[in-house]
Amino acid sequence: MIDRLVAGRRQPDTTLLGPGDDAAVVAAGDGRVLISTDMLVQGRHFRLDWSTPNDIGRKAIAQNAADIEAMGARPTAFVVAFGAPVDTPAAAVGALADGMWAEAGRFGAGIVGGDLVQADRWVVSVTVLGDACGRPPVLRSGARAGATVAVTGELGRSAAGYELWRNGIDDFADLRQRHLVPEPPYGQGAVAAAAGAQAMTDVSDGLIADLGHVAVASAVTIDVSTAALSSDQAALTGPAEATGVDPWSWVLGGGEDHALVAAFPGAVPAGWRVIGRVLDGPGRVLVDGVPWAGRQGWQSFDD
Repeated sequence: MIDRLVAGRRQPDTTLLGPGDDAAVVAAGDGRVLISTDMLVQGRHFRLDWSTPNDIGRKAIAQNAADIEAMGARPTAFVVAFGAPVDTPAAAVGALADGMWAEAGRFGAGIVGGDLVQADRWVVSVTVLGDACGRPPVLRSGARAGATVAVTGELGRSAAGYELWRNGIDDFADLRQRHLVPEPPYGQGAVAAAAGAQAMTDVSDGLIADLGHVAVASAVTIDVSTAALSSDQAALTGPAEATGVDPWSWVLGGGEDHALVAAFPGAVPAGWRVIGRVLDGPGRVLVDGVPWAGRQGWQSFDD
């Protein structure tokens, strides 16, 4: 099975030794390697009656790549561990791998190794390596009062798609697909770093929740403007009416879009839009100057 999954794949130049030995060898461009890992579990993070194996593969790569992008770096290589029941069709595993390779190919990365195990359900665990390309990584802890908060990518789409799937609503196919496969703004993490971003994160749990991590780490208050987010809210009014949900709960509290949000000391780069500001104060997030009373975002151990 492993031979079938790796046959014919083309590795990028950063892969010095790919699958086939006890370990891979990946070039570290500036002497440092960024590492992150994430896991997808069937029934918790995806459903096989909603997602194709290809969708799951793409999602697994996208969400890990976004963590490296959020550090201002470039994803270079992935290691994948996959568990599944013994009766899983080989074609399904092949489609999962195809999705991973297709997504990694969007930004020139490779899949350099991994593991296959028997499990009672599908489990996909991905570790990603990244290259900061000679720049200091952009941390969550660098935001300072007076900075501008900006976002690149769209917000609330995945959460809206989830509600459409959950309610059996077949309209809004683009949003349904956005829940299955996120669309991180690849390359914009490096753009933000080059523009002097003080702090950055990806929107995986929800805008309020993830900005909250930045606010606490930086010991600042972040004030978000709903007027600046009106285009996201307007794009979701149709599905909100169809599902009976306030679209602001998706924009502010919905996760898995993997947009990037950052604090900049000056002008924001092209492709980014201003959504708020950094203020003196305790580590917290405000919306139009007051605390947000709605859903904060995803919690891993919610029921």
